[in-house]
Amino acid sequence: MQVLIAGAGPTGLTLAIDLLRRGVDVRLVDQAETPFTGSRGDGLQPRTLEVFEDLGVLDAVLAAGELPKPIRAYRGHDVLFEKHMGEISEPRPDVPYPNGLMLGQSRTEEILRARLAELGGTVEFGTALVAFEQDTDGVTAILTSARGTETVRADHLVGADGGRSTVRKALGVPFVGVTDESIRMLIGDVSADALDREHVHWFGDPAKPREGVVLSPLPGTDQFQFAAPLDGEPTLEGLQALLDRASGRTDIRLRNLTWCTVWRPNVRLAAQFRVGRVFLAGDAAHVHPPTGGQGLNTGVQDAYNLGWKLASGDSALLDTYEAERRRVAQEVLELSTRIMRRYTDGAENAHERGAETSQLGITYRTAPASAGTVFVGDRAPDAPLRTADGAPVRLFELFRGPHATTLAFGVAAPAGPHSWSIAPAGATVPGALVDVDGHAHRAYGAAPGTVVEVRPDGYIGAYRVTEPAA
Repeated sequence: MQVLIAGAGPTGLTLAIDLLRRGVDVRLVDQAETPFTGSRGDGLQPRTLEVFEDLGVLDAVLAAGELPKPIRAYRGHDVLFEKHMGEISEPRPDVPYPNGLMLGQSRTEEILRARLAELGGTVEFGTALVAFEQDTDGVTAILTSARGTETVRADHLVGADGGRSTVRKALGVPFVGVTDESIRMLIGDVSADALDREHVHWFGDPAKPREGVVLSPLPGTDQFQFAAPLDGEPTLEGLQALLDRASGRTDIRLRNLTWCTVWRPNVRLAAQFRVGRVFLAGDAAHVHPPTGGQGLNTGVQDAYNLGWKLASGDSALLDTYEAERRRVAQEVLELSTRIMRRYTDGAENAHERGAETSQLGITYRTAPASAGTVFVGDRAPDAPLRTADGAPVRLFELFRGPHATTLAFGVAAPAGPHSWSIAPAGATVPGALVDVDGHAHRAYGAAPGTVVEVRPDGYIGAYRVTEPAA
């Protein structure tokens, strides 16, 4: 099997990594001549960190990123208030990464490209998908590059090529939604003197949060992400004028503008995520306001949902990609839009974020199970265990890899290389992992005889309770 992926942003890279580790041949192309260099999607949510652990990039991401900094709001030199956008939480047995992470998108992509290379993959920059046709057996695509024009054949095509997706347009799939021309933001990466890097710095009138200027430190650099209402030119001089006016100060000097863009609220959802052998993912399928930090993360999880289904070759299973991910994308778009309205309405809680942005609560439920605190379609929680000889192991370690996993609580596990018995301390179940503190049983609401099947993407595929043997 070969999968052709158009677009090598976080979505395309995640999908390519997931497919390569499953033994699927991948061709990843991007029409840009060079990798993206800006910060753009700079917030990684807790669920994305869990995905990155499974894909083998979490250590590099944690080393490069930082926890969100508190916001310090000023009027001139006076500090009006200081607060976190959301509570910083301690890790729990079921949620090992409860906090989001700040990391510029270009650095995230760099880490993903390094992992792709470890698996034998590469990104073909300067290679554009210009046309394609599909039939019952595959997709024939036309690619152009400096080498000329090439015709390629693939079993499937995935459009991860952004909000202006060539793939989506060629399919004729409507991109339903609105673009609000009344709101325009200037966003850029710039160095700034006289500002510490332990805070997000906000200048303006707290009663008008959408009119403020914010400078957020970018980890691993001496730069800040600059964001302000568009009222001038997208140049260093234009940003400086905006900052001077909002801050009333002259000591903060901007320099080294390396990336800048004009952004407007564009909230859209593709009418379909699948047309035959062609799929849409990431911004090609849904575009979000930046409020809430949901866009990049939703795209990564599109890819994580799609990878194992493509590798299966099961068309009926592939149908569940649209059924599951389009509903999630719609819910996330509604969340991002609600948060954006706080800014436009001047709400006091405009800067605040809650657990709803973590994406840990995303579910593919269709109906509740008959028992337990988790349901079919929910995220499978983590928990600490011990082997019979006392070595620590986590459930996420058992899940790691391209396989599905079966957990049998208090009973012998079904035969299989990724099937595990879990028993309470003191119970006698041959070969079982020991749930010393009971975290796993509580997280899964598991009575003796409970069997949980965890999908390759870390969601619960089946939950049943059987009578344990006498």
